[in-house]
Amino acid sequence: MSNSPATLLIVDDEPSIRLSLSNVLTELGYRVCCAEDGFSALHEMRNEVPDLLLTDLNMPNMSGFELLSVVRRRFPSIRTIAMSGSFSGDEVPSGVAADGFYQKGSSITALLRIMETLPIMERQAVPTSSPDAPLWIHLSSHDLSPDSSITITCPECLRSFPQALGTSYLNLKTDCIFCRCSIHYAIVQHRNRMPLQAYQRNTATARSYPPSAFNPSY
Repeated sequence: MSNSPATLLIVDDEPSIRLSLSNVLTELGYRVCCAEDGFSALHEMRNEVPDLLLTDLNMPNMSGFELLSVVRRRFPSIRTIAMSGSFSGDEVPSGVAADGFYQKGSSITALLRIMETLPIMERQAVPTSSPDAPLWIHLSSHDLSPDSSITITCPECLRSFPQALGTSYLNLKTDCIFCRCSIHYAIVQHRNRMPLQAYQRNTATARSYPPSAFNPSY
């Protein structure tokens, strides 16, 4: 087992809470990072995945409810604690995807007890594509008007947003309108396999991920 200090990500929109918790937990030996909302927390996780996430539930932009749901799906090995002043007791509120609950205003001793008694969960991550692999979007031929729009689901924050289709189908790129994550995507037509076949030919000599990244059933 590693002797390095556990990493902890604190997420709260109130700077005073982030600062006070960070100071106390740093003195206790944790390596602490902070974020002001769910989107900022996901940005921090691009650099380093923490051992433990402590997040407020009521925040602007992306709430703790949504953040915990995303983390449970994308980073299931992270142990999570929800915190709020809107719920009482030490039971995780119904529908909240957290391993523990800390009532704001309770003692730091209560928080430490929750952190120390969290179970080690054996959850499996949802398989994800290579970072270089495009997000394939399936359309039938009658949906391919340049004036049409497609719906893209961001692989980072899992939110969906519309995107103008235009006239190109391959090697496309956009930024998520919510978390600003860069997304590579391509269009696949159900009734015409040529865009996919052309993409495979064009990338056969310069691809950065194995051919098995493609699903032959497309």
